[in-house]
Amino acid sequence: MKMKLAVAAAGLLIAAPAMAEELTVSGDAAAGEKAFRQCMTCHVVQNDEGEILAGRNAKVGPNLYMVPGRVAGTVEDFRYSKFMTAAGEAGLHWVEEEFVKYVQDPTAYLRDYLGDPQARGSMTHKVRKEDEAHDVFAYLASLGVTTAE
Repeated sequence: MKMKLAVAAAGLLIAAPAMAEELTVSGDAAAGEKAFRQCMTCHVVQNDEGEILAGRNAKVGPNLYMVPGRVAGTVEDFRYSKFMTAAGEAGLHWVEEEFVKYVQDPTAYLRDYLGDPQARGSMTHKVRKEDEAHDVFAYLASLGVTTAE
């Protein structure tokens, strides 16, 4: 048992830097803060201490605290669609490239990612400009990043 724990711990130590290296942020966080106003209708960014870092405590969508780097569909106590849960189980991590594609067209993204023409995204707002999607990701990354799952 101790050997299994040691191997698991070593794996996490190796995985954390690898995930951190994969997580690139190319957008402008200040511009992303302004663009996030569209997201506040459904989302909040609330840290583990309960402090609201962004938004107005809306809970239609999941809490976006530490979303950069996180496995999709894994916020505790949030009821995701079966498609988002399946995407997370299939290995979807919210790195910038995936986040940007998803927020521009959630349904098309999930259909492509899962290879399921019936898949639907629950997010109704689409970020129309790619640069704006990069900026929102940068803003969320400035509030907290998940480095290993």
